[in-house]
Amino acid sequence: MSSADPTQMRPRRFLPTGPLTGRIRVPGDKSISHRSIMLGALAVGETRVTGLLEGEDVLATAAAMRAMGASVERLGDGEWRVSGVGVGALLQPEAALDMGNSGTSTRLLMGLVASHPITASFVGDASLSKRPMGRVIEPLSRMGADFTASPGGTLPLMLRGAAPAVPIEYRLPVASAQVKSAILLAGLNTPGITTVIEPVPTRDHSERMLRGFGAQLDVETDADGVRTIRIVGEAELRPQVIEVPGDPSSAAFFIVAALIVPGSDVVIENVGLNPTRAGLIEVLRLMGGQIDELNPREVGGEPVADLHVRHSVLTGIAVDPAVAPSMIDEFPALFVAAALAQGRTVTTGLDELRVKESDRLAVMAAALTAAGARVSETEDGLIIDGTGGDPLPGTGHAIATHLDHRIAMSMAVAGLVSTRGVEVDDTRPIATSFPVFEALLDGLRG
Repeated sequence: MSSADPTQMRPRRFLPTGPLTGRIRVPGDKSISHRSIMLGALAVGETRVTGLLEGEDVLATAAAMRAMGASVERLGDGEWRVSGVGVGALLQPEAALDMGNSGTSTRLLMGLVASHPITASFVGDASLSKRPMGRVIEPLSRMGADFTASPGGTLPLMLRGAAPAVPIEYRLPVASAQVKSAILLAGLNTPGITTVIEPVPTRDHSERMLRGFGAQLDVETDADGVRTIRIVGEAELRPQVIEVPGDPSSAAFFIVAALIVPGSDVVIENVGLNPTRAGLIEVLRLMGGQIDELNPREVGGEPVADLHVRHSVLTGIAVDPAVAPSMIDEFPALFVAAALAQGRTVTTGLDELRVKESDRLAVMAAALTAAGARVSETEDGLIIDGTGGDPLPGTGHAIATHLDHRIAMSMAVAGLVSTRGVEVDDTRPIATSFPVFEALLDGLRG
């Protein structure tokens, strides 16, 4: 996936500069931002959103909803106004929907379109075009949608929606919030009850927000923790006023940085602490991290708090694979924390990381090794022997981030606790998810 034009790449060496101190606020949660726009576009009336993450991925969702008839506009003060068309009333887009690098936009919008009587083509960049869509195509096909995809079930693809679609009961073969959400969104305009059975719980923003917008949705959890989610179509959604909490996946880099840079004392304000997303905080606390929750509150059905994080002596642990779905995007940051901990950290059950924007197991193993960490890669995880808090040697050459924003940001944090710094080959991908990352980091370094 390193097909970027080398003349356009923006390398940067991230250097140690002493303790991180101060208060920051990270951008809005990406999952909630995507869904605010999609559900606002399906409600009749005006939804207002503040704190929206204005990265390229969320803007791709906004552009797609505009192409299908909704009005999505940014007002002067950072507030967004979405005037929806109503469930069942999406319009046929005139051109292909360009998803850029956003797997979330693609899979969720495929669900939305699947139960509407329209045809839409989905295209994406080189990285997204390698990512598997078959896991969404299969259940949506059962509901009656028709797909013409590229070889291997990838983009570009064309989707012809079914109207009426057929309600299904679908047991998720792989833990995936995106697949679950795609089916539930398709169920919005499907007469009857659409059921998703989730053997391993994943992030539940779709369930919380669908209920918040007025959909009839219920969740039952059995003694084994298996969740059965039912949604009643055809739904009528009501417009909402939404304050998007700070993205825990974005906060993760600053949590890890404050824990591992000696002398650090940082408060990260307004962080979403949905239990299906907060696995990293739980794991870092088990390793000895001092992370306190200040001013806990609830915003739009989502738990939120300010996090007070201080430099801590971390100890390696065996990470319970059951926690993986609640921190799947945070493992690159955790691997950096493990590289500085005392003793050995063992992670397993992370096959899903091999099909993210890059193969995050292989890429992080190579990047941390290049920076002087002791890492061995297994089939489904990494084993990391930490330095006990001593700085990593750092890198002589730029490390390959493979156009993956989370690799770039994780290795930027590693550079703060290295002797000679860590050079990242390209900082451009950070803009897809976290445009102000470098400015926030530089601001904490006094």
